[in-house]
Amino acid sequence: MTMTVRRRAFASVAAAALVAGGAAGFGLTEPMTQAYAQALPKTPIEAPEHPPGSFANVVDKVKPGVVAVKVKLDKSADDDDDSAGGPNLQQVPPQLREFFKRFGQGGPGGQGGRGMPQRGERGAVGSGFIISADGYVVTNNHVVDKAKTVQVTLDDNRTLDAKVIGKDPKTDIALLKITESGSYPYVQFGKGAPRVGDWVVAIGNPFGLGGTVTAGIVSARGRDIGAGPYDDFLQIDAPINKGNSGGPTFNVNGEVVGVNTAIASPSGGSVGLAFAIPAETVQTVVDQLRTDGKVVRGYLGVQVQPVTKDIADGLGLDKAKGALVDHAENGTPAAKAGLKSGDVIESVNGAPVNDARDLSRRIAGLKPGTEVKLAYLRGGKSDVATVELGTQPTDAKVASRSDSSSGGQARLGLSLAPASEIGLGDEGVAVMDVDPDGPAAAKGIAQGDVILDVAGTSVSKPSDVQAQIRAAESNGRKAVLMRVKSAKGQTRFVAVALGKKEG
Repeated sequence: MTMTVRRRAFASVAAAALVAGGAAGFGLTEPMTQAYAQALPKTPIEAPEHPPGSFANVVDKVKPGVVAVKVKLDKSADDDDDSAGGPNLQQVPPQLREFFKRFGQGGPGGQGGRGMPQRGERGAVGSGFIISADGYVVTNNHVVDKAKTVQVTLDDNRTLDAKVIGKDPKTDIALLKITESGSYPYVQFGKGAPRVGDWVVAIGNPFGLGGTVTAGIVSARGRDIGAGPYDDFLQIDAPINKGNSGGPTFNVNGEVVGVNTAIASPSGGSVGLAFAIPAETVQTVVDQLRTDGKVVRGYLGVQVQPVTKDIADGLGLDKAKGALVDHAENGTPAAKAGLKSGDVIESVNGAPVNDARDLSRRIAGLKPGTEVKLAYLRGGKSDVATVELGTQPTDAKVASRSDSSSGGQARLGLSLAPASEIGLGDEGVAVMDVDPDGPAAAKGIAQGDVILDVAGTSVSKPSDVQAQIRAAESNGRKAVLMRVKSAKGQTRFVAVALGKKEG
């Protein structure tokens, strides 16, 4: 009862104040009223632009430049189909498999957790888009990987043969060329990056249903989904499904702002979490593929880590930004330029470096031989180093260094190379690639780690690892103990189960 009375009393006071009128009725003095008025914005906030009433004009403009990509796979790739008739994870780039497993691979009907190429009796189908009148086509690497033949179907239903000009697994981009000469409708890349909240339109070939249009917004930028060293994905909520891989995402001006490559989904269908490779990344890769058929990246030769808040406090930095140098490998461009452990790289050619991954992307985006100026902080003092970039070791070089006959990769799920040959120190065997389904990955061994010894014996080349694996097997052991140094210089012992012998 008391509460009711108090509420009524308050209502009466409020009513009286309203009758009195003005701010003073609420107990505000005239000076306070003026201060409040001065704090208000001097100009009104403009209402945002309304979303377009229709995307039809944009679609009419760009749809002729979008194609369906049909691939006939090698027999070995066809054998990778799972029992449900869907695509096996072996068709996914190795660096992407673990990510998509985390989001659910093989839901109802074998639906995978990404915008994979749709598999059928004749191979796989994905999407792509024409970027020049003479018939160059952009798609995903994983769409045409292991392809025996490739065809593209245009918007006018013509199906034409195409050849693979080049592929880049690290960014999952491939460039095709229509073999039949002619003048083809094409689309253009955007001149600037989209903002979060911008409208986008995706066009592609989901589930083999060519010419499908969906729309949404850019949900986020700079997404790192653990797919590779250069992750910088756009996140969009336009519905993307299997078969959309390699298709374009357009802005409302009809310019390509991204290439659809992945979705996160527990069932394999769209739940509004899709990822697209930004157009600026695609352009850089495509230019090299078109000219050289491959991508060659700049190489600095440092092991770096992000600058956390704790590290920033310890170094006396105002902000947790930049890339902290763990160490510069002997003989690399970084070492020759005088960079040392503990340096914090703050910018590349005047452009600020946000973190270690940002530095890696920037350096990889430059050509070998390019001279760059790195601003860095050492002992609280700023300095600038001029570095001539080297050539990043290619997958082919890695393969030539690793002993393919050793069985090390097949048994442990690792690709190995002598650490001394790639600037990772004077001892041990470097881990160049990790099979996410292998026993080594299950124990946390990662790319960039160095195996120092196996079963108590020092190793310096992949064949040394092979010898110790064989010795462990001959002694009836089911696992082998390894001492491993991480990229940050920490060492630990890891017991890795021995995989089954091939054959």
